[in-house]
Amino acid sequence: MKRLHKELGVIYAFIERQVRLYWRYWPWEVAWFVYTLANAFAISFLGKGVERVTGSAINRQHLITYLLVGSLLWGYLSHIFWEIASIVQIERWEGTLEYTFMAPISRTTHLIGMCSFALIYGVVRTTLLLVIIAFFFHLDLAKANLAAAAGVMAVASFSFVGLGVAVAILPMLAPERGQQMVEIMEAALLMVSGVYYPVSVLPGSIQFLSRFSPATYALSGMRRALGVAPSSGLAADFGALVLLGVILVPLGALAFRWAEMWAKRRGTLARSG
Repeated sequence: MKRLHKELGVIYAFIERQVRLYWRYWPWEVAWFVYTLANAFAISFLGKGVERVTGSAINRQHLITYLLVGSLLWGYLSHIFWEIASIVQIERWEGTLEYTFMAPISRTTHLIGMCSFALIYGVVRTTLLLVIIAFFFHLDLAKANLAAAAGVMAVASFSFVGLGVAVAILPMLAPERGQQMVEIMEAALLMVSGVYYPVSVLPGSIQFLSRFSPATYALSGMRRALGVAPSSGLAADFGALVLLGVILVPLGALAFRWAEMWAKRRGTLARSG
């Protein structure tokens, strides 16, 4: 019991450290929030403008809701991915990487603390975005199953935690270019996962790759749960997310442990990138 209390205290310490770190750089967080909000507005205005551009009558409200669900969910998932995948790089920027990795704490506790902060902050940030957007655009959620939507969001978060931890090893393996690879991975996920369009419009080879992205099933499942798409495949999307989470979380933890040992043997933890 005492050991559990100690581990929980360490987890809380990592969460509090991240809160203080973000408070120190709050103007940058505000700028990033405004960027995300502007992107969601741009996508929504795109939905409003399609009818004028094409000259054909469409269900404009349905299109706006479809795009907004994709934009908001991707904003949440990509935030989790970025926060967790940048664990090593942020420590390196702060000059604390060696100290953190040499501290007498388990790596599991360290990762749980960092991932917990990413999830909490992601939920708060996305909720604030949703509240602001709701003042300007109507979301047609008359057929929404909110319990199913919450379930999809939860298992999608679990999957992206595993994916983020797996990708977080890149700055350890390649200090100079690892973080750029994280950005490339995020862009690839955006392209193949059907954030702003159905996956079915993609070429066959890219459709095949989309099957391995948890974002594909998260976006599809969320749209089905909220009534934006037919609900018939919701159980399959949910099952795929659970399976990917079960695979990615332990795989990411193992990869991170291996990369940490590799970096310590090579003496690359303190290198700037």
